[in-house]
Amino acid sequence: MPSPFAVFAGQDLEHVRRLANQVVPFGAFVGVEVTEVTAEYAVVEIPDRAELTNQMGTVHAGAQFLAADIAGACAFVGATATRIADVAWLVVRDSWSSFRRPGHGLVRAVATVDERGVRQVLAAGPGERVELDGKAQLTDAAGAPVATIRFAYVAEMVAEMVAAP
Repeated sequence: MPSPFAVFAGQDLEHVRRLANQVVPFGAFVGVEVTEVTAEYAVVEIPDRAELTNQMGTVHAGAQFLAADIAGACAFVGATATRIADVAWLVVRDSWSSFRRPGHGLVRAVATVDERGVRQVLAAGPGERVELDGKAQLTDAAGAPVATIRFAYVAEMVAEMVAAP
C-alpha cells in the first residue's frame, strides 16, 4: 500500500505548504492556515475570528491544539522530506499542553521535531517504527507566549520502500 504521505514526495517545501492546507479537511474547515514549512520548522496560524474563541473571547484551546498538531505534522514532513514517501503513518501517541495566558487575535504555532528522531526516521528500514518528539510554541498577535504543546509521535515506515529516482 502506498504511503499517504506520497503526495508530498519530491515536492519543494513551498508546494508542501500549499498541499498541507488542502489535505487536512478539519484544518481547512476551521480555517487554520499553514504559512511556512522548512526542514527545521513549520508555522500554522489561527485566524482572528469570533467563532474560534471561547466564552471569554479568547482563542479556544481546541483551536490552539489543532494548529499545534498540524504544525507538528508539517514540521515532520519538512524534516523528513527526502524519505516522506517511505513513511506509512505518523500518529500522536501522547501530548502535553502548558497554557501560559489567554490568546488574543491571530495566534501562531511554530513547531519543530526532535533532530535525533528525524535522523532515526531517515535511517529506518522497511516496516520499522520510530518514536520521536515534537514541540509547538504558540504566540498571540502581540508576540506574547500563549502555550507550549509537546507531542510524542510514532512513525512507521512502509513495508516495501520506494526506490529512489
